[in-house]
Amino acid sequence: MKVLAVETATSWQSVAILEDSRVLACHEQDAAGSHAKLLLPTIDRLFRETGLSLKQLDGLVVSIGPGSFTGLRVGLATLLGFRTISQLPLAIVPTLEGLAWNLSGSSALLCPVLNSRRGELYWAQFRWTGEGRLERVVPEQVGTPAMLGSSLTESALLFGEGWTTEAPAIRASISHTMTVTEAPEAAMKPSAVSIGLAGIERLRRGERAGIGISPLYVQRTAAELKYEESGGISPVVLRQQRVAKKMTARAGTQKGRRS
Repeated sequence: MKVLAVETATSWQSVAILEDSRVLACHEQDAAGSHAKLLLPTIDRLFRETGLSLKQLDGLVVSIGPGSFTGLRVGLATLLGFRTISQLPLAIVPTLEGLAWNLSGSSALLCPVLNSRRGELYWAQFRWTGEGRLERVVPEQVGTPAMLGSSLTESALLFGEGWTTEAPAIRASISHTMTVTEAPEAAMKPSAVSIGLAGIERLRRGERAGIGISPLYVQRTAAELKYEESGGISPVVLRQQRVAKKMTARAGTQKGRRS
């Protein structure tokens, strides 16, 4: 099965053409803020290198997120356009799951980590089974490094750009009874090869993206963010405190006038 795989969830753009488990061509580069300009020329370059065309492929695969909103939209919109033109089946792969494919066959609990907005992180936990299947242990989450560290209930292998930038903060919140291991450098960045391998498995199972798909945005609600900013005090209690403060100030003013 020949597929075109695209990974644009982060500033690291990765594009590959695979035939089953064999990589026919791959190009990766830092494309921060430039996915819209670089993606199509990169795909065209890979077609030239392999001598293939869109109609000679068997499927399309794209990373669906979480990650950069702009990057995800560019990657998804491009392959949706290709699907419309070619009528090829499209598989969508969650970005953190694709990262776990970087360490295919590992016996460790895998915790890929990506940077989010507001200084927060995306993460999930996976484990490869004895049958060679990737099992999702904890679904996609978003939160602070401390929240990630406290979510780990056993020793794990951590990796990804979020781990690279926030390792000290994550380590500080992990129980001393657990061991955290850092994955090799080669596994740290999202890869279109890994996305492609995961997508091929999906296509072989008959899993195809439907109509009206959108990127996987894993974001905490505004209410949750306000709750955290308030120090864990509910909006009702905050309002009660504001009212009480005003009443106290008003009572003090009236007392001053009487005296």
